[in-house]
Amino acid sequence: MIQQLVTSFVASAAFGIIFNTPRKSLLKCGFTGMVGWLLYVWLVNNQVDSILASLVAAFVIAIISQIFAKIYKTPMIIFSVSGIIPLVPGGLAYDAMRNFVENDYNLAIQYASKAFMLSGAIAIGLIFSEVINQMIRKYR
Repeated sequence: MIQQLVTSFVASAAFGIIFNTPRKSLLKCGFTGMVGWLLYVWLVNNQVDSILASLVAAFVIAIISQIFAKIYKTPMIIFSVSGIIPLVPGGLAYDAMRNFVENDYNLAIQYASKAFMLSGAIAIGLIFSEVINQMIRKYR
C-alpha cells in the first residue's frame, strides 16, 4: 500500500510539472492524487465495483481541489487535473486497442466498454461535486 501511495503521489505531482503547475502547488497536487487513489484502492479491495469506486474517488478529488482552490486562491483545475491522473484507465484503453489490432474483438469491446464507463464515472464525479458546490453557494 505504501508503494501505491508514493507512486500515486509522484505521478500526480509529475503531471503537475508537465501541466506547468506553480511550484508551490505541486505537493498539494500530489496529495490530491494520492488521496483519490487511496480511496479508490480501498473501495475496490472492499468489494466495491471499480466504476463506483472511480466515481467516489473523483468526487472526493474534486472536493479536495475545491478546498485547496479556496485556501490557496488558485484555480481548482490545477489540483483536479493532476489529482485525477492516477484514476485514468489508460491500461484498459491500451488493452482494448491491442485486442482490436489482434482481431480479438470480443475482448477488445469488453475492455473498451469498461474504459469508457470508468472515464464516464470520473467525469460524473467531477461534475457532481461542482454541481453540489454551486448549489451550496447559491443557497448561502
